[in-house]
Amino acid sequence: MPNSLNPTPEILAFAGSTRTGSLNKLLIQNAARFVSEAGGKVTLIDLQDYPMPLYDGDLESDSGVPDNALKLRELMISHHGMLLSCPEYNSSITAVLKNTIDWVTRPVPEQPPLVAFTNKTAGLLAATPGSIGGLRVLASVRSILGNLGMLVIPRQYGIANATKAFDESGTLTDSTALRNVESVSTQLVDVTAKLISNHRE
Repeated sequence: MPNSLNPTPEILAFAGSTRTGSLNKLLIQNAARFVSEAGGKVTLIDLQDYPMPLYDGDLESDSGVPDNALKLRELMISHHGMLLSCPEYNSSITAVLKNTIDWVTRPVPEQPPLVAFTNKTAGLLAATPGSIGGLRVLASVRSILGNLGMLVIPRQYGIANATKAFDESGTLTDSTALRNVESVSTQLVDVTAKLISNHRE
């Protein structure tokens, strides 16, 4: 847990979906509460508010990095870590999440490469209507973020049969899911606090 000697871990939280009513949007909203309860400061955003074209090298050469990619980049830079809820499309990462990562990793003059990711923490969650709970997408996103220099915490959790896990108000009610989501969120805050402390020494 963070304490008075360390700054409060600041966590950027979002789902890898733009769909209204997304199970993963519901999940990340619930998880954000656990981050706050664990002593972190959480900023919850919706990728729907940051539309971007599909990454294209010619488009980048002609027009540069889109403004929304730069906004997301600055948000990521200003936070110590990220908490992601990842839908699984055809056994892998969603196009919108991959496209977000692809644009944010593009070089910007006078900034270090991959500055939005390197030496930051990440916690991973997933919610799917199927029986596997997003385990395949969690492995894929873990690999991508690890290759970008993030410290992806060991704990992760995917909710299977997630259509039954929330009540009509969008509150997570499944007791097993609640314990596991809280565990991931708490470990993310704890690990981030320790990483901040180490960098200050």
